[in-house]
Amino acid sequence: MQIGFTLPQMGALANEAARAARFAAEAERLGADSLWVGDRMLAPVNPSVGYMGGDGIPEVFHSVLDPFALMSAAAAVTERVRIGSNVLNAPWYPPALLARSLTTIDQISGGRLIAGFGTGWSPEEYQAAGVPMPQRGARLDECLDVLFSWWSENPVEHHGEHWSVPASRVNVKSVQRPRPPVHLAAFSPAALRRVARRADGWLPVHVPGASGFDPAALNGTMAEIRRHAAEAGRDPAELGAVLRINPVSPENLDETVETIKRAQAETEIDHVFVELMNLAKDVDQALEFAEQVLRLARG
Repeated sequence: MQIGFTLPQMGALANEAARAARFAAEAERLGADSLWVGDRMLAPVNPSVGYMGGDGIPEVFHSVLDPFALMSAAAAVTERVRIGSNVLNAPWYPPALLARSLTTIDQISGGRLIAGFGTGWSPEEYQAAGVPMPQRGARLDECLDVLFSWWSENPVEHHGEHWSVPASRVNVKSVQRPRPPVHLAAFSPAALRRVARRADGWLPVHVPGASGFDPAALNGTMAEIRRHAAEAGRDPAELGAVLRINPVSPENLDETVETIKRAQAETEIDHVFVELMNLAKDVDQALEFAEQVLRLARG
């Protein structure tokens, strides 16, 4: 089982930006397999849609660092860990700019990027990005079109409903060939079919302290994705999953470790990462929690 952790990006950890590189290097030394970022732009005062079906926005989202800068910093000071996003809200970004940033991170890391994308849930964030939220699914598909072209073709050219890229020479490609692995967050039937058709893997989530871990649900959804992949003419065995574990408090250490062990024993998932934003007030606490998880999960 590969075990990763989020970089110091959100909540109190966002005040530790100057120590983010130290966290990345030390987490790698402790034995972490991957380091991850998320993508929050705003914490609306009066949100029209709350987080995870609630009424408000958690305080940890009041302080957020830029995901691209953090991935670059982590890539520059590590040698082995994968550098992942779970998730970048792809419809917010002009795909040519997104492609340039992610290609640069894959180059800096020597080919360790995992590109995870989603569409987000906040209407206010879409308003701030200047992107119509009802177009988010179509824009994600078009963004993937541009990214796949950017990483595999030269010249690159795209003319779509939402973006155009005139025929252009792009000589800097990703280190990973034919491209970095792309994973998608998905819960709706349409989104799961997109994973099956277009991605290398799925990005499920479990919240220790809020709900019980259900391996059958994960296995069932993964079977559904692979069934759709076979119908689309793909090899279902090529698709994987990375499980995000998001504990609600430090008291969920035992549940977090148990989730990792049960995922290894009862599902096909072989890569998990632990979200640290609710667990630590500073980098030292985050590293202490990461060390405990690695020690207890690997026995």
